Amino acid sequence: MRTASEIREEFLKYFAEKGHQRIRSGSLIPENDPTLLFTNAGMNQFKDVFLGLEKRNYQRAVSSQQCMRVSGKHNDLATVGRTARHHTFFEMLGNFSFGDYFKKEAIRYAWELCTQIYSIPADRLTITVYEQDDEAFQLWKDDIGIPLERIVRMGKEENFWSMGPTGPCGPCSELHYDMGASPAGHPHCTVECDCGRFVEIWNLVFMQFNRDVSQEKKLLAAPSIDTGMGLERLSCVLQGVSSNYDTDLFRPIINEVCQQIGVTYGQNEEKDISLRILADHSRACTFLINNGIAPGNEGRGYVLRKIMRRAIRHGKILGLQDPFVHTLTTLVAELMQDAYPKLLETREYVAKVVKQEEENFSTTLVHGTELLDELCHAKSENEILPGKDLFRLYDTYGFPFDLAKEMVSERGLRVDEEGFYAEMEKQRARARASWKGGEKKIKPIYTKLAQENLTTEFTGYAKTTKVSGRILAIVAGEKQSLKLTEGKTGQVIFDQTPFYARAGGQVADQGVLSNSTTEALVEDVHEPISGLRLHQVKVVRGSLQENDVVSMDISLTKRNHTSCNHTATHLLHAALREVLGEHVKQAGSLVDPNRVRFDFTHYTSVSSHELSQIEELVNRQIRKNIRIETETRDLDEATQEGAMALFSEKYQQQVRVVKIPGFSMELCGGTHATHTGSIALFKIIHEGSVSAGIRRLEALTGKHALDRFLDGEILIGRMSEELKVQRDDLFPTLEKLTHEMKKTTRQLAQLQLQLAQKESKTVLKEIHEIEGIQVIAKKVSNLDRTSLRQLADELKNQMSSGVVVLGTSADDKVNLTVTVTSDLTDRISAKDLIQEIAPLVNGGGGGKADIAEAGGKNPAGLDKALKRTYSVLEKLLAK
Repeated sequence: MRTASEIREEFLKYFAEKGHQRIRSGSLIPENDPTLLFTNAGMNQFKDVFLGLEKRNYQRAVSSQQCMRVSGKHNDLATVGRTARHHTFFEMLGNFSFGDYFKKEAIRYAWELCTQIYSIPADRLTITVYEQDDEAFQLWKDDIGIPLERIVRMGKEENFWSMGPTGPCGPCSELHYDMGASPAGHPHCTVECDCGRFVEIWNLVFMQFNRDVSQEKKLLAAPSIDTGMGLERLSCVLQGVSSNYDTDLFRPIINEVCQQIGVTYGQNEEKDISLRILADHSRACTFLINNGIAPGNEGRGYVLRKIMRRAIRHGKILGLQDPFVHTLTTLVAELMQDAYPKLLETREYVAKVVKQEEENFSTTLVHGTELLDELCHAKSENEILPGKDLFRLYDTYGFPFDLAKEMVSERGLRVDEEGFYAEMEKQRARARASWKGGEKKIKPIYTKLAQENLTTEFTGYAKTTKVSGRILAIVAGEKQSLKLTEGKTGQVIFDQTPFYARAGGQVADQGVLSNSTTEALVEDVHEPISGLRLHQVKVVRGSLQENDVVSMDISLTKRNHTSCNHTATHLLHAALREVLGEHVKQAGSLVDPNRVRFDFTHYTSVSSHELSQIEELVNRQIRKNIRIETETRDLDEATQEGAMALFSEKYQQQVRVVKIPGFSMELCGGTHATHTGSIALFKIIHEGSVSAGIRRLEALTGKHALDRFLDGEILIGRMSEELKVQRDDLFPTLEKLTHEMKKTTRQLAQLQLQLAQKESKTVLKEIHEIEGIQVIAKKVSNLDRTSLRQLADELKNQMSSGVVVLGTSADDKVNLTVTVTSDLTDRISAKDLIQEIAPLVNGGGGGKADIAEAGGKNPAGLDKALKRTYSVLEKLLAK
């Protein structure tokens, strides 16, 4: 039996032998494509090539692309585990032609690979074509020899592909494998039936048209090919099993869970669904975190968290109480290491991130259960729990809706499902509005210029930073212009430039353009489309016109500082991996002349000792004054030799490698120092969290770092002088003073509480009664929040049955505490009471039925709030 790894390799090898450039999988985070949350097809990384916005040095390509489909049109999450074919994470095998071969060759390749290399019986394959695509129909019938009864014409919904409302599009031809029998028991199935007998394994897209805004389709000058075949489905066919989950991609994970819980797969359908969900979701979690995504509350992080919690929930359904999903991610890394060896480097980090989420979610389940109990407490049997409350429980606390429904049902109540899903839709609408998605924001003028091949040669790596450039085009506003006059701003494209365009976290160069009649400032440089380098300029003297030749002079001071800081990030990256572990990967950066900001994957805060080690390691390399080496290499060769590649960067096949011999090697297009010694000094000034699993370091170099050290020396000197101690005695002295201050604060709090306790005897004499219930509503002085709560508890304990409301004010702030004896909580809720009186002090609060607290900003309203206690209690008791 072929393994999935062998099937993948055979596909890649076959097309490589047919002249296709073998391209490694792109990231799950689409590069510069806000239309997508995740990469969901093999063609995503070639999108700009198909659009004519980017040129590659090859016309044929083959890849196995990691993909996710969990949102929008391709949302498979709800069906995962319930069908044999749907997944969140999957791999898409694909071959591509960029204006090279077309239908005839694509069809021949597909047929030859399926029937001769993979030995799929020809009579088990049925072909679908677009109903108007006579050319494809004839090729399958005459060139390949498929019988007419196994070629099916279908409509545009099934067999016509488009990139969007406008742009490249074309008919499709799909290869369907006949599983031999209908899982639904249908006696006479056709390929048009969705019962599962016929499985689509390969989709060939013939990209031959360009659709304009009027929806008219015109033939492309260079028709292209885009194909996609799911590795999971192909493995299912070639391994002779009926479900993707029975392949070697999933079955080892399912078997591992079965072993943990002592069940056999295939004996109970409900348990089997949970087992399949665990297998699928553990793969998704592993790859998402490996791609630099951390669990969070929005965007990609929210999707990851949702998948993780769904897996945890189904594990608990199976009886797994302790954290367990993290053990499956380690297994996934081992199973997928052939194609994705980097998974082994990050498996410890991935497992720790998942385990931490599992532990946090266990707390969520406990807290969520308490909140649900409160919601249910005030309801009578068969009442409906509002969907809005259940959605808040789900959205704010991550409490699963299906679990909430089950628990509500156990209490004899019903849920407002319609209301819940209405709130869910509102949240999705808010997410869509906040997600910076939609169509890729490339101005039409940029597309026009790119299609005219107005590309710029970058000369900025050379030692000379002053060259002459000829103006190819000028953009003013949204239109192309022939001229920019004095005082005007615009964007200019040159035939060559020494100016670095902002990319990879590094800011753009600035400088001056000049000739005998003209002077202009270059304020920014960016590259909205690969190869199209736009210089944002302001003309301060004369004018700029097309075909003018100007001297281009960058600011050397800014460039040098920025280059040193960029080299410092490479040193920092390597030092982080050496001190913290190889799971550390860059997750973002900002490199400008003044500082370094570096985001990286790590599961916990970095200790002061570790920061010192990192700082010393970087400075050691600086002191060595190592010469930085750069060279252009083949992408695959460079990565195989250990060059670091960033998660979300899109690389050409020929890449620039920046090497600090003996310490660091990264793929990087930025500018760098010539020697590490140019950096002079490196100082970390801040470490903190960006999101779950992502940390941030900020650092200074050179003069800025020296100034930081000097400022520290001045501060230490002033403190020594003020405290009248020597430098070496400064820390012990501060420790002693801090300890004494804490001790004094505790003593003061104890004295205040003792005074309040004495006063409690007087307070107990002021008890009011409402319908036989004892009530104290009293203002007290000189107590902090903790002491106020302690006094309230003490008073409550001295009452057989009653309610205590205490308030105190200081420094224009108010604290309120409400306690209720346990025998009254079914009639009076401390939380409800405090929410009624807190607005009178311009505050708000919450809590439980027996104790609640609030803060406020209006001391003048405290007496009124306490007085109102009695009328609120009367209202609560009247319900």
